[in-house]
Amino acid sequence: MTLFKPVTPRTTLALGDRDARRPKGAPTGGALDDELREQAARISKLQRVFYADGRRALLIVLQGRDAAGKDGTIRHVFGTVNPQGCEVTSFKAPSDAEQHRDYLWRVHRRVPARGMIGIFNRSHYEDVLVPRVRGLVPKKVWMERYRQINDFERMLAENDVVILKFFLHVSRPEQKRRLEDRLADPTKNWKFNADDLEDRARWGAFTAAYRDALRRCSTPWAPWYVVPADDKKERNWLIGNAIVETLEGLTLRYPRGDPAILSLKIR
Repeated sequence: MTLFKPVTPRTTLALGDRDARRPKGAPTGGALDDELREQAARISKLQRVFYADGRRALLIVLQGRDAAGKDGTIRHVFGTVNPQGCEVTSFKAPSDAEQHRDYLWRVHRRVPARGMIGIFNRSHYEDVLVPRVRGLVPKKVWMERYRQINDFERMLAENDVVILKFFLHVSRPEQKRRLEDRLADPTKNWKFNADDLEDRARWGAFTAAYRDALRRCSTPWAPWYVVPADDKKERNWLIGNAIVETLEGLTLRYPRGDPAILSLKIR
């Protein structure tokens, strides 16, 4: 059961603090825990068939503000899948070599092969967010990137890459709590970055940038979903549901064995 729909150009996107809360109709407590366990088993089973089927790739894009829970989503939603069929790529600031090429070059290199699930922790969408908010490139440059990204993703979809994009929407108070937790917890200190505070100070500018990216780049071949992310378990449940529904809709099957091979006698 999907409780959220893909973004469209007409979708109202306030992206306010209230929008980060749990959606109505989502399970809670023990019922939620039960559904998460069942969901994990289904994703694991579907991933095995997806890998064997080998006709398509699945690309999952995770975007969100700092401390929105991208790492946690990967760890919990995909914790039971076979590692040989899943690849995670975290996109940091471009290296010198990457800066001397087009901004999609490093992304295209990490698109999963058929049979694989590829997860992007941040992605090419950083190039219509950070440069815009920080004024690193002229407006004309980042405006043209919306069309370029849509064309890029259409090309991938036409070549058997199934694309799902999730914006993990965390509220300003919850982000504050999580950032403070990173400072207080010695096991999380390493995750704190002073740049996070600079981006937090630009909250309104990033909200506008996210809003435009989601509306302009949510397409039938690569939809965006806004996921309320203040509650971690419900965040995982929503994303897991979308992945299960997508995989179940692909008519996956194990390849048929060669009759000549199946007729062999093992002595």
